Amino acid sequence: MRNLLKVDGVGKNYGVFQALKNVSFSVDQGKTFAIIGPNGAGKTTLFKVMTGEVMGSSGRIFLAGEDITKTPADERVHLGLGRTFQIVRVFPELTLMDNLIVAIEARNRSRRSAGGWLRIKPNSSVLDEAFVRLGYLGLEHKHAAQARHLALGDRKRLELALTLAMDPMILMLDEPTAGMSPSERVAIIELIQKTREELGVTILLTEHDMDFVFRLSHSLMVMNHGETVFVGTPEEVKASELVQQIYLGKEMAHA
Repeated sequence: MRNLLKVDGVGKNYGVFQALKNVSFSVDQGKTFAIIGPNGAGKTTLFKVMTGEVMGSSGRIFLAGEDITKTPADERVHLGLGRTFQIVRVFPELTLMDNLIVAIEARNRSRRSAGGWLRIKPNSSVLDEAFVRLGYLGLEHKHAAQARHLALGDRKRLELALTLAMDPMILMLDEPTAGMSPSERVAIIELIQKTREELGVTILLTEHDMDFVFRLSHSLMVMNHGETVFVGTPEEVKASELVQQIYLGKEMAHA
């Protein structure tokens, strides 16, 4: 099994403040890797550096063996990094169908010669793909609704559909259950599992819901104050006294 993503000694400074300090880990193809830690641990900054939203101050990042440390964010998307956000990002005034059409056309434009533009009237293959992708996430019956009218759980499903339309190798999920009801959390867990198993997408996520994390992840990295504290399986993380002191607490560790 190969490392699909490798982060090697990554640091990020904002002036004299060190937001990330020599962070290293790797994610195996087809697995789910979670990054956890208290607020301010550096999880979101690390996500931003990995996606190219901000550039790291030190270290290197490899995707499928290719050094992408200095690669711009938009190129990283086309190389196979897809990301969702804690605050959902969709096109609220467009219908669900049109949201998918925009994502599919953007992907297709990147694969055509330079100078291509989004088509005013998409062809039948784009329309068919958009409907299939909505159906995969259980949203086909709402295809004509504007995204702004969706409940939070469905908006997150739509954002996931837009991200998957770019055919990512790695799906990066930032707090995927934030603001969700218990029933919505169960549904999103099942959807992420389905995505990994049926589409073969590798999952990298940050999350505060530890039941979610321990159920879904093959391995975890615990961060605190911008540093890696512990890396291991869910069972190893639960058993670590250091992790219990920093983050989990006794009750969660023995859950």
